[in-house]
Parts: sequence; structure tokens; C-alpha cells
Amino acid sequence: NSCSITHFLLLAFADTRELQLLHFWLFLGIYLAALPGNGLIIITIACDHHLHTPMYFFLLNLSLFDLGSISSTVPKSMTNSLWNTRTISYAGCVAQAFFFLIFLSAECSLLTIMSYDRYVAICKPLHYKTLLGSRACVHMAATAWGTGFLTALLHTANTFSLPLCQGNAVHQSFCEIPQIPKLSCSHSYLREFKLIGFSACLVFGSFVFIVVSYVQIFRAVLRIPSEQGWHKAFSTCLPHLAMVSLYYSTGLVAHLISPSLSSPAPNLVVSFLYSVVPPALNPLIYSLRNKEIKDAL
Repeated sequence: NSCSITHFLLLAFADTRELQLLHFWLFLGIYLAALPGNGLIIITIACDHHLHTPMYFFLLNLSLFDLGSISSTVPKSMTNSLWNTRTISYAGCVAQAFFFLIFLSAECSLLTIMSYDRYVAICKPLHYKTLLGSRACVHMAATAWGTGFLTALLHTANTFSLPLCQGNAVHQSFCEIPQIPKLSCSHSYLREFKLIGFSACLVFGSFVFIVVSYVQIFRAVLRIPSEQGWHKAFSTCLPHLAMVSLYYSTGLVAHLISPSLSSPAPNLVVSFLYSVVPPALNPLIYSLRNKEIKDAL
């Protein structure tokens, strides 16, 4: 009976005390790198009027999503390692699953919007200010936030309304929606997996849109006669392309390869790559490749 479940048990990254403390310090270092890194991008774009353009407006929102996603999983994981426990309260599990899915879904939408921004900038430069005015950018960002919220609300409400009677051990290092229905004893769990399948189709559709956008972008870039024009076009596209590759590759490994692994150790490594690495690397990818951000910093 799900009413009798007061807490869940998460997978631990290590069994020995020394490895638990190593995990704590490792995640603390990563978190302290991601927090000021994304924070500096947000503050820099907000304060420097030269960066008040659609591309950097979307980058500011991307940094907000990365901060939210890593903050919804890593602090609890560090706390459990520090205090040698695996537990998370029922309410805490619901909140963690809800907020992680908000930022993950919103980031998928935003990466799609950012590919459209690059497509218009390179393939339709004369229409850039018309198609991507300030009002249009705000509407697009609001759509990404709204999509994330509605997706998270729908999945979380549906998942935690299921009767859970297969124990309280979650086979993941944090509360993730696909793991909770596995604890259900009712056939109604198929409803959630159908919903997950529908969301996966939307993610795939976003990926196809991004691929088609970049095919058009590369065709336009190859028609640019000067090498300087090539460099300028690629310098604005490569950071976004790197984030897209990182987002989709880690997500693909986490949801397609990880379930087939029998050992929990590879699953933990995959969950680490999927939930921690993209938010931590975003500031490095954009700050190292972007001269305007480096100058503003």
C-alpha cells in the first residue's frame, strides 16, 4: 500500500565509508564548479547590455535550467553519502522527481528553440530581428518553462497516484519517474509507461528538428565564400551543438542502455553522466568558445 510508504531507499554510490566520503567531496567539487559557473553566465548576460540578444537570452535560461536540474539531485546525494544513509522521504522523492523533470523537459524544449535561433541567424539573417524580436523570445522561453512544468506535473501526479507494493527500493541514485512505476503492483503502471513513450516521441521529434536545422545551417555555411565567415558561423553554433550532443547522448545511454545492465555500478555511472555532467560542463563549453562572454566576464 503506497499510503504506508514513508520513505524510499536510493542506490548508494559506495558501500565503504572511505568511498562514501570520496563521493561526497567529488560531488561537492562538481557542484561548487557548476553553481558559480552557471551563476556567472546568468549575471554576466543580465548585466551586460551588449549581450541582450536572443542567443544570450536563451543561454541565460539554459543556465537556469542547468542550475535547477543539478540542484535537485546532487545535494541530496551528497547528504546521503556524508551521513551514510540511503533514505529519502516520500515527499522529498516526489519533489525531487517533479523538479528534475521540470528542468530536464524545459531544457529539451530550449535546445530546440536555440537551434531555430541559429537557423534564422545564419540562413535568414535579414529576417532575424523580425522573427526573433524581444516579444517572440519571451514567448519561446515561456513555452519552454510551461512545457517543463506541465510535463513534470502530469508525470509526477500520474506516477505517485499508483499503488506501490513492490517495496521502497528505487534502483537509481535519485528519484526518477521511470523507476517509481516499477514498484507498482497494479496494471495501471502501463498508463505511465505509455505516457513516458509519448514523451519520448516528443523528445525524438525535437531531436529531428535540431538535426534538420543544422543540415540547413551547414549548407548555408558552406556557401559562405570567406574563411572568416565560416569561423564566425561555426563559433556561434559549436557550443550549442556540443550541448545538444551531450544532452542527447547521456540521455540515450541512461534510458536505453542502462536498463539492460544487471549490475548497479554501471547504472550509477550512467546516472552520474546523465544528471550531473551536462549542467557542470555548460559553463565551460560556452565560456571557453565564446569571446563575447569572456570579454564581458
